[in-house]
Amino acid sequence: MSQTNVEMGFKNMHESVKLLQQELDTSFFDAYVENGENLLDGGSVRVIDNVPNQVAVKQLEAYYQELLGMTLSTEEKRKITQLTLLSGLKVEPLQANHQLTPDGIGFLFVYMIEQLMKDKQDDMVVGDLSVGMGNLLYTILSNLSVAGYTNIKGIGVDIDELLLEVAAVNKNWLGLEAELFHQDSLEPLLMEPLDVAVADLPIGYYPKDDVAKDFMTSFATEHSYAHHLLMEQSMKYVKEDGFGLFLVPNNFLETEQADSLKKWLVEEVYLQGILQLPKTLFSQKSLGKSIVLVQNKGNKAKQAQEVLLAELPSLKENKSVLNFVNQFRQWCESNIK
Repeated sequence: MSQTNVEMGFKNMHESVKLLQQELDTSFFDAYVENGENLLDGGSVRVIDNVPNQVAVKQLEAYYQELLGMTLSTEEKRKITQLTLLSGLKVEPLQANHQLTPDGIGFLFVYMIEQLMKDKQDDMVVGDLSVGMGNLLYTILSNLSVAGYTNIKGIGVDIDELLLEVAAVNKNWLGLEAELFHQDSLEPLLMEPLDVAVADLPIGYYPKDDVAKDFMTSFATEHSYAHHLLMEQSMKYVKEDGFGLFLVPNNFLETEQADSLKKWLVEEVYLQGILQLPKTLFSQKSLGKSIVLVQNKGNKAKQAQEVLLAELPSLKENKSVLNFVNQFRQWCESNIK
């Protein structure tokens, strides 16, 4: 069986990153960034003090020329970067909040945005305030383009410098229009208004109580949940009538900090839907997650007559996914303005 473009591209990129890692005596992800910068420089290998050595340089240049000579779509490039990063995560695991969002979940975000934004297929801005390495945001930007949306722009914010460096080289290699900001996402942000906010939210406590206290979703007696604050912050930068799609723990309405979140969901936005993801995606039941759909108030928006409550039994069964697709489309037609 012949190799696909993605398989050949992955083999090429993975081998070049491993070689650079060995030559530079650095981490996989630092080598990944260096590798990406070399590719963006036309396949020219950066050499400092004879590192990498000339033998390695020739090998790297061969990898780069083969990869740059391939005709790859944006989505093929994204899959190559994703597979390479996943291979790195196997040998250098990162904390749970820094994992890549799986494609199956990313494609659900894409479909939901398509249905919610049927009337805005041009000049859309999608933002992710916990962008990490960018896989969720880039999955959305790439696949909306394939679906015929034009002039789509992404905005990503993250406080982790290395993750953002990975996101930056990937953005440039994929040729996507996106602005990336290295800062605390819960501090004031200078960015244009969003049509849609998305996030695979980091789960945990936010340490800056002096910042958190200005949020409705903050908690008075201890550190506030970062994922609550990030939902609220994200929607502050979404236009009137705009949407937020957030990946959160299944029990997000049942924790000791849920009351302030519920207050925000009632007073500031419309909670329009909760889609519980298949249990098979998660190693433990307690780690299960849902996609929460909220909408900013505005001249057109109103609370859905029927909040969408759905549970996907599987992402591998076509019938299960197709049933949700039809259910969500019909629900949007009846409830979303």
